[in-house]
Amino acid sequence: MKYTQLGRTGLKVSRLVLGTMNFGPQTDEADSHAIMDAALASGINYFDTANVYGWGENKGRTEEIIGNWFARGGDRRDKVVLATKVYGNMAADGDAWPNHDKLSAVNIRRAVEASLKRLRTDYIDVYQFHHVDRSTPFEEIWQAIDVLVQQGKILYAGSSNFPGYKIAQANEAAARRGGTIGLVSEQCLYNLAERRAEMEVIPAAQEYGLGVIPWSPLHGGLLGGVIKKEAQGGRRAGGRAADSLADTAIRAQIQAYEDLLDKHGTEPGEAALAWLLTRPGVTGPIVGPRTAEQLDSALRAVELELSQELLSGLDEIFPGPGPSPEAFAW
Repeated sequence: MKYTQLGRTGLKVSRLVLGTMNFGPQTDEADSHAIMDAALASGINYFDTANVYGWGENKGRTEEIIGNWFARGGDRRDKVVLATKVYGNMAADGDAWPNHDKLSAVNIRRAVEASLKRLRTDYIDVYQFHHVDRSTPFEEIWQAIDVLVQQGKILYAGSSNFPGYKIAQANEAAARRGGTIGLVSEQCLYNLAERRAEMEVIPAAQEYGLGVIPWSPLHGGLLGGVIKKEAQGGRRAGGRAADSLADTAIRAQIQAYEDLLDKHGTEPGEAALAWLLTRPGVTGPIVGPRTAEQLDSALRAVELELSQELLSGLDEIFPGPGPSPEAFAW
């Protein structure tokens, strides 16, 4: 495994981030524990989750699965950089209550205590805002975070799904308070097929020293060799990938992508991850394996070297927006 520092911090994290969203809804506890054991054995030390994972009536279940894994001992907690998120309402669907969601000081306090209990730990390394809260000023958010840092319950704060201007607002507010490090990471939707983050989000993250953690690096499976798998009688595309392939232009684009990688003898999913590891500002993509085999495939991407010819070919198929602001200003 290769490591890098998370943004401008001294925290060393693996270049792959283990996403746990499937733990509970799609992967049972025993298999989830086996995947976490394999990830840790491979050198992955950055685990990402969220308080709402488990979804529906099972919100919080994923954090509980991770907490039970920590409780098995073996220095598991000490070796892991643990990141979770706050924003969504944790009440049962249809039973929401005021102040039980978003980023008010009262909900941040409530949510972190509940996550610590489920995770069976006394601190969270990176506590992330799962979405922008337009109703709560950053001064209030940072006041709540400062208290938690002073109490030793969290160490760093990060964002997820923030536009560039909100990253700037958040860190300028932190700077005005003094003594607050501000955001150290941003999780955003970023992959070969979805490069809009290059316009504002990634430049803002780089300017303010945030590590970029791309989620959905295979764009819902679209970049994982979906057409080839269908032709071979494998699992058919579902969700976002199926919707995208219904568009003939996108299907032709994905076919060209798979043909290019077949020419270079490279697996599509591994190439998509390896491409993200070449991108400026990227700390590491989140991989969310449902099985041990999917984890093995992701691990191979860390060692994969993409030739300049292949990188150029990928840019031709999936052209990015270009440098900011020139891409939209001139």
